[in-house]
Amino acid sequence: MFDVVISGAGPAGSRCAQVLAEQGYEVALLERDVNWRKPCGGAVSSRIFKYYPQLRKLGYHPITGVTIYSGDYHKLQYSWKNVRDYSINVDRLEFDNILRNFAVDAGAHLFNKNLSLDFITKNKKKIGIKTKTPSGTKDYLGQILIVADGMSSKLAPKSELRGKWQIDEIGLCKCAIMKGENNLDKNAISLFFRAYKGYGWIFPLDEKSFNIGCGTWLDENLKTNLNQAYSEFLNDPHIKQFFPKSKYEEIWSAAYPIPALGVREKCLYGDNVLIIGDAAGFVSPISGEGIHPSVVSGNSAAEIATEALKQGDFSTQILKKYKQYPNIKKIIRNFKMKVSMVEFLFENQGLNLSKMFELADAEDSIREEVINMFLFNTPPSKELLLRIKS
Repeated sequence: MFDVVISGAGPAGSRCAQVLAEQGYEVALLERDVNWRKPCGGAVSSRIFKYYPQLRKLGYHPITGVTIYSGDYHKLQYSWKNVRDYSINVDRLEFDNILRNFAVDAGAHLFNKNLSLDFITKNKKKIGIKTKTPSGTKDYLGQILIVADGMSSKLAPKSELRGKWQIDEIGLCKCAIMKGENNLDKNAISLFFRAYKGYGWIFPLDEKSFNIGCGTWLDENLKTNLNQAYSEFLNDPHIKQFFPKSKYEEIWSAAYPIPALGVREKCLYGDNVLIIGDAAGFVSPISGEGIHPSVVSGNSAAEIATEALKQGDFSTQILKKYKQYPNIKKIIRNFKMKVSMVEFLFENQGLNLSKMFELADAEDSIREEVINMFLFNTPPSKELLLRIKS
């Protein structure tokens, strides 16, 4: 019997396990395959250092700038070098295992090759998680059960807290890690909003390696073929200008879904069950950033679980504090704002976004407002929205 059983050892699950283990609790951290690389762009904001200051010592390439392009290639550039802390880009295979190791070093028990199948119930109460392993099924019993196994989670729908994702509620993305000489600014990321409802990205990993990909959003998934969109993005002349060679070594590629409507507030908690990370929608509706929000959700859930364990009360009444946790409330508010902006930005094949960037080029005050909107979660003013629509 464990105090807490966590299904999924990505950033959310690993952070949750680490915090609980540091408090002396017995934690089972279940992972389907530690050698699986999650398909992801891998951009991580500097806010990650609040939770993992030790990452500074690992030599990640610093990112201190961004260039954002509208669908017709109006661009907005911003550098925060010597102004704000640097961000990083990561290879998820390496990065996720680093976070898992932090959890194990804190005392969590990592069980690899365990695919979570269902909850174990007794007297209508969820008391554990059943997994599939190479040698058969295995049961893990715990007082609190935490679902952190992402978009493909079998447990989240079986928790009775939320249903399955619908195609028009998600983003569909495809990306690759490639290697070769290029003309990228090695200290900046690039985001390319498309004329359709979606965007592409190029994130440098080191001097010669980079993560490149694109995705479609919400109802656009029903209109646009992802593989075709990906091929067109890679072969777009505006993209190919960064890559003078005719061929590049593809290290890895994959496609994946992500939540696109923000946090699923009504699915976060139930009696002795919490849902965190991608499984609960902790992914930014505009940028697709999910690593930092997932870590925040895992950290917050661990603090609420700690309180519940101390009281010996794992009821909904106690665990609902997870949704009410200040950092979680802040993320929910920010994501709601971004959801409301998606339709506006992509209206008329991205015309509103292009107009926004044109205004930003002409006026420093608007440029600052737009930068704050994209990078620092500041809602745009009514005055700006009216000028764009006029």
